[in-house]
Amino acid sequence: MCFTQNFWNFLVSGLADGFLYALVAIGYTLVYGVLQLINFAHSEVFMSGGFASLFILQAAIGSSQPHGIASVGFVALGVVGGGIGGALVAYLLERVAYRPLRRRNAPRLAFLISAIGASYFLYNLAGKEFGRNALEIPSPFVNGPVFTIFGATVQTYYIVIAIAAMAMLVLVDRVVAMTKLGKGIRAVAQDAETASLMGVNIDRVIAQTFVLGGLLGGAAGFLFGLNAGVVYTMGFTPALKAFTAAVLGGIGNIRGAMLGGLLLGIAENLPVGCVGTQWRDVVAFGILVVVLIFRPRGILGEQLGRAA
Repeated sequence: MCFTQNFWNFLVSGLADGFLYALVAIGYTLVYGVLQLINFAHSEVFMSGGFASLFILQAAIGSSQPHGIASVGFVALGVVGGGIGGALVAYLLERVAYRPLRRRNAPRLAFLISAIGASYFLYNLAGKEFGRNALEIPSPFVNGPVFTIFGATVQTYYIVIAIAAMAMLVLVDRVVAMTKLGKGIRAVAQDAETASLMGVNIDRVIAQTFVLGGLLGGAAGFLFGLNAGVVYTMGFTPALKAFTAAVLGGIGNIRGAMLGGLLLGIAENLPVGCVGTQWRDVVAFGILVVVLIFRPRGILGEQLGRAA
């Protein structure tokens, strides 16, 4: 009974969360595809995108409050600014924390330690420079009900997330499937040594992969910050859930990451009516444990090089 009482409300909010998880999960999947490693500093890429969009919007609009069509430009600027901020941090992470180790043929444990160290460095740097309290992104719209679906209220924020996220998800899917960059990513993911012999610049492809994942993660940071504000701790839990989504969908599979994000967002929201919001994280990470035990390859488990 508790599941059916507010089913559609929880479904709508779950889809909104799922779109954010999907954007971040693709960053994990792309990097894993070309390096066979998890970028544990991706949470700080997400956080950096939130701060970048905040400062860019403050510089662009000042104290003015855009309305109407101008609010669309506001959201577009926030998405682009967050994406650029996330891409820049992701690129620097690849150059500083990963490439030197790769050139020295360091063991995989060294990559893990380097990523964790970079994550904590960025985490504490943001806390020191930007303060420990959440900063609010000035919203151009009132987050209120727009329409209803089967009695479920669809808010403005949900619509913004859905439109922005779907556009970016479709774009990255087409980039990987149809462009020269995508072919390079898939070639390196499938067989890096052979790709190198065929003239593919491995270092450049890996750097571009980090940038592409950073663009999505940074844009997700802006969308998350629209509702929750921007703070140095903002990346930890959403990024862990996005990693869960990537594993659920099949780490190394872009469409699997999208599917995993949506499923996780729905799965952690539906039980809220029965057990309360305090169990959301328990459900999310419980799903991770179950997937790793019974289907470690995930729903669409397939290598990136063979997936597109």
